[in-house]
Amino acid sequence: MKGYVQDIESLAVKNNDFRRVLYTAENCQLVLMALKPKEEIGAEVHKLDQFFRVEEGSGEVVLDGVRTAIRPGFAVVVPAGTNHNIINTGSVSLKLYTIYAPPNHRDGVIHHTRAAAEADNEHFDGETTK
Repeated sequence: MKGYVQDIESLAVKNNDFRRVLYTAENCQLVLMALKPKEEIGAEVHKLDQFFRVEEGSGEVVLDGVRTAIRPGFAVVVPAGTNHNIINTGSVSLKLYTIYAPPNHRDGVIHHTRAAAEADNEHFDGETTK
């Protein structure tokens, strides 16, 4: 079957990996993320659009210097060129998923920790989920 159909909320809540690419299409990519207490994604700017949805935990999103508290049910849209960061300000893991449009990471990549993600200089290589 082409496409991806799963209970994304359940998958996000169960995920403990910093980054786990679930599905890569030609024009977008679905990725789970989990941030430990006080951990952050790290300030970054992409040449693509990005969407986040928080499923569990609490945190803060920073978009071009503007800080906003986030909690379960919150969605964040980050237009291309926006300096952004997500910070876990709570005492439990911040569980979320993100959609990159177009894809940003290698299909199927799993980074168990932020350190592993930073050490792996990987990027989308044009390969989509088969």
